[in-house]
Amino acid sequence: MSDQTRIAHLEKEHVELVLRRFDRRDAWELGRSIAERALAEGHPVAVDVRTPSGVLFHASLPGATADNDAWAAKKAATALRFETSTALLEARIENGGRDMYEPGWLDPVVYAVAGGSVPIRVDGVGVVAVATVSGLPSSDDHDLVVEGIAGLGLLTE
Repeated sequence: MSDQTRIAHLEKEHVELVLRRFDRRDAWELGRSIAERALAEGHPVAVDVRTPSGVLFHASLPGATADNDAWAAKKAATALRFETSTALLEARIENGGRDMYEPGWLDPVVYAVAGGSVPIRVDGVGVVAVATVSGLPSSDDHDLVVEGIAGLGLLTE
């Protein structure tokens, strides 16, 4: 997939991944479904669903490390700050030729620009949380989260 095609695909997801609602039960269902799929496929990942004020779901699956947990937190901070998926942000930055860690912009201790964190956007409300996977290549982390969100059955029509 070309860079422009990938960006267009991610931009479309950004617009279309809007839910009718999202509460703590939905966060549990989302995190659980992503974790179950990752377990079934043998993926050594951390799965995380959080709001700006706290963690709603977290699982560190067999083979995942503390680094995956740390990366999940950094990716989540990035998606919450920019209210966009980290995959889309990463693609935009790479396409623009910008260094994502240029001094004075993103502190690498707090933020990570790598695919795998996707905002949970509720119709009429905006971004209320983010769902994150860390442990696979960026695009695979991202796709696992998007499939989980779409699988909730809460997308607006």
